[in-house]
Amino acid sequence: MSIAAPTAASRELAAAYARCAEITNEQARNFSYGIRLLPAEKRQAMSALYAFARRVDDVGDGALPAAAKLDGLAALRTAVHAAVAGEVRDDPVLFALGDAMRRFAVSESVLGELITGCEMDCRQQRYRTFEELVEYCRCVAGSIGRCSLAIFGSSSPETAPELADRLGVALQVTNILRDIVEDRDVMGRVYLPSDDLTRFGCGPDVRGDRQALADVVRFEAARAEAAYAEGFRLLPLLDRRSRACVGAMAGIYHRLLLRIKADPLAPFGTRVSLPAWEKSWVAARSLAGVST
Repeated sequence: MSIAAPTAASRELAAAYARCAEITNEQARNFSYGIRLLPAEKRQAMSALYAFARRVDDVGDGALPAAAKLDGLAALRTAVHAAVAGEVRDDPVLFALGDAMRRFAVSESVLGELITGCEMDCRQQRYRTFEELVEYCRCVAGSIGRCSLAIFGSSSPETAPELADRLGVALQVTNILRDIVEDRDVMGRVYLPSDDLTRFGCGPDVRGDRQALADVVRFEAARAEAAYAEGFRLLPLLDRRSRACVGAMAGIYHRLLLRIKADPLAPFGTRVSLPAWEKSWVAARSLAGVST
């Protein structure tokens, strides 16, 4: 039986997915360790999703004035709609994203929540309560978890989205704790709830007594730990390779959180990270079905 030669359109799509994989490997390194564990079609779709998320982040975190950022984010929202409709071929990220969203029935409205979260960054620099912060985390991270779930599939469609959402919140709070200084000094943003900063005797700009800073970081880290405990309940609902992917991605961030819990002042001195060998070790254990 002969195998048909790839068409120009299929080669173009393959090149678009390859570009998304390059972007993901270069700019989403922690997540790339998990994505590599997926079978080809899911790996391609996840790479397209993360390449697009990177583009959204680049607009939201860029140097343009807030009004220009909001215009850029609105343009991306329109571009997603066009991509899903199959109207974009000249942009490899959007071309691949549209194909992946059609193939796996990824919700356009859920992906739009990611853009909504970045719009919040353009309009809001502070959060008063943890509940307000959770809503932000649901947009910028939980949305990606729920979109990813469409690609993975699950044995419990009723339960899985909320668990994916909780895992997204855990990852985003870990990010916030890791990037306290950069967010404050470079981006002008303070994500830690002002109610908690006041409660522990910290200044509104996350400065103050070292013990107070350590206490507030431990407090928020405990909240993230609770979200991980809930979110990890998603893993048994996924097939083996998808479970390995999520286990690797979340496992890497969980280990970052454990380092911050062990030394809550570390984020004020350096960017907490894991060496490449440890990330590979987490991914290998996840593929083997061993909890990290």
